[in-house]
Amino acid sequence: MKKIIPADRLNSVEEYYFSKKLKEVAEMNAAGKNVISLGVGSPDLPPSRNTIDELSRWANTSDAHGYQPYVGIPELRKAFADWYKKWYDVELNPVTEIQPLIGSKEGILHISMAFLNPGDGVLVPNPGYPTYSSVSNLVQAKIHTYDLDENNGWQPDFEALEKMDLSGVKLMWVNYPNMPTGANATTQLFEKLVAFGKKHGIVIVNDNPYSFILNDSRLSILQIRGAKDICIELNSMSKSHNMPGWRMAMLASNAQFVQWVLKVKSNIDSGQFKPMQMAAVAALNTPKEWHDEMNEIYASRRQYAEAIMDTLGCSFDKNQVGMFLWGKIPDSYADSGELADKVLYNANVFITPGFIFGDKGKRYVRISLCCNENMLKQALERVKQL
Repeated sequence: MKKIIPADRLNSVEEYYFSKKLKEVAEMNAAGKNVISLGVGSPDLPPSRNTIDELSRWANTSDAHGYQPYVGIPELRKAFADWYKKWYDVELNPVTEIQPLIGSKEGILHISMAFLNPGDGVLVPNPGYPTYSSVSNLVQAKIHTYDLDENNGWQPDFEALEKMDLSGVKLMWVNYPNMPTGANATTQLFEKLVAFGKKHGIVIVNDNPYSFILNDSRLSILQIRGAKDICIELNSMSKSHNMPGWRMAMLASNAQFVQWVLKVKSNIDSGQFKPMQMAAVAALNTPKEWHDEMNEIYASRRQYAEAIMDTLGCSFDKNQVGMFLWGKIPDSYADSGELADKVLYNANVFITPGFIFGDKGKRYVRISLCCNENMLKQALERVKQL
């Protein structure tokens, strides 16, 4: 039999770190290790009661099980537009300026396919979400990393960016509130990004799923005058509404950008299950009190995460937002992988080494708040015994 060889693009990516590491954790659990996972940011709490009830109600209707529009149902697009107006004070046309997505990870691929030809340049943050790089590699774009530094508030260094050869760059990924660092955005930062994108003809994409978690300053890059001309914003219900497995997200931009993305999306997937879309409408109308209750839980959990960081000798910024805690490791460790492995193999606690987000994260670790208080207490006690 002639040897089967996969596509060359597979040589440019590896299996996702969490995919590999969680297999190892599963093997440790099968051996009775009872590992406490503080790695992945998958909310462990359910959506609002009204969201679940709406899903059930619509799933029991006889005419809700067919194919749905690629652009999403009108009710969902309007709900996203109303949500943006309520929380971000951004006006969006629900017909032309919003595209529902099967999770924002899907959106990263669709945007890349819509704007990048093989060899085109893309600016990717370091540290940053690994999917920005892996998808860029899959579409055969040329990655130009730009450094984020703690001493600069984890914001781009615009002087350094201006010194780069930007002639072939078409797209720039930004992510505020930032993951993994927890740094929040500012209006001034977004103004600089919009101006930078317009000056160089670079589409700025802000990935914005964390603005509701432990954050009193919710910002959208689309609040900036003229931002729609050059910017796209991704948003997701995974973190803000405890719906990670639902894969409900959206992007917003000008009508032309949205249409280009739709052209890709409509050739790859289909519309989401209508009962899920109607349930998402209910979730988007969740009152402030529900979000406040979720943040009280995260704030309580955050205290244990900070205690774990203190016990490990890590330093961290208490002003971080989002559902993770990012900490700098002591000088006594070679890198974050050494500390993370020590905690995993000797305390049976899984924390995320920062090197997976780029070499600028190699001296940091990340703790997820998606774990109940009892387990966080246990994790703290185990770490104390190291």
